[in-house]
Amino acid sequence: QLDVHSADSIPLEDFIRQPAQVGFQVSPDGKRLAYMQPWNNRMNVFVRTIGEEREERVTGATERNIAGFMWASDDRIIYAADKGGDENYHIYSIGLDGKDPKDLTPYDNITSGLIDPLEEDPDHILVAMNKRDPRFFDVFRIDVNTGASELAAENPGNISGWMTDHEGKIRVAVSSDGNVSTLLYREKEDQAFQPILTTEIGDEFVPVDFTFDDKQLYVISNIGRDKTALIQYDPVSKSTVKAIYENPDSDVSNYIASKKDKKLLAAVYETDKVQYHFFDADFEKLYKKLQSKVPGKEVRILNTDVKGKVMFFAYSDKSMGTYYYYDTEADKLEVLADTSPWLDESKMADMKPVSFQSRDGLTIHGYLTLPKNADPKNLPV
Repeated sequence: QLDVHSADSIPLEDFIRQPAQVGFQVSPDGKRLAYMQPWNNRMNVFVRTIGEEREERVTGATERNIAGFMWASDDRIIYAADKGGDENYHIYSIGLDGKDPKDLTPYDNITSGLIDPLEEDPDHILVAMNKRDPRFFDVFRIDVNTGASELAAENPGNISGWMTDHEGKIRVAVSSDGNVSTLLYREKEDQAFQPILTTEIGDEFVPVDFTFDDKQLYVISNIGRDKTALIQYDPVSKSTVKAIYENPDSDVSNYIASKKDKKLLAAVYETDKVQYHFFDADFEKLYKKLQSKVPGKEVRILNTDVKGKVMFFAYSDKSMGTYYYYDTEADKLEVLADTSPWLDESKMADMKPVSFQSRDGLTIHGYLTLPKNADPKNLPV
């Protein structure tokens, strides 16, 4: 029998406490870090210059946590928040000194969501908002400095998602009736959307980006195959150009690209842990270098386009994760924040991958976690 009150037991509260610091993002010029951490028991946005300890609090939320944020430019942050838990989220813009805040969606009884931060345009963002009709979300192009907005795409009533090309033009939309989804496409924003593909229940066809020439699409799809693969699709001929990567044992879940260098870096899939199929030798070399810096941890690279500086997140079955900043030229590793420094990894149990054959011959994969330092017999579930 296990003694849950033993000296080595860990309070439940330690597993559900707010993280110390989360969501690190590098400014477009690579000089500053923004992140969220508790202030007055609410998650707020803070900023500090890389290499310096002093931080500045940007937001002052006291009723509810900031729901999320992004860099709008080198000197402004955009963030989402609601009022008193009403879940009517507004998008705000604010200077790094916490001054000059602007509600970019200043309308009653609406909710909004970011569609595209328009990284190549520091003055504008694309936001979905239901101010015209509570049932439908139209897309607006909003100036983050002045708050001025213009309609970029009107929802006819059945659009559930939008996607832009690399110039920030809305050229893909998805309509759905809850069961069947239709992919819509247009070559220019002044043209009408045309249906190019319809998926049935069980089909997966998820456009994730345009190719770098803005003519075709990168898609995660299982149509015509057993598992999802990363494919290149031509919306004009309505056909698959090629399968870029597919794994015989696992779904491809995502991909990593460098918009600055205009190339694919890796495809992402998961076995007992997250795995990468590399397309770029330099990126593979960097990834393996980072792994060697944090042995025993999984690595997730958070930025790919700031040369010489890499921010990454390292985690494991015993750690909620630590943010690092790595200077590739100086070969210098800096710890930015441990998300749960109060948890002692030496007291955490191992999560072991297991597999077994089902009666019909299918291999079933899973994980088994046994109490640390306990005889694994007659254990409670």
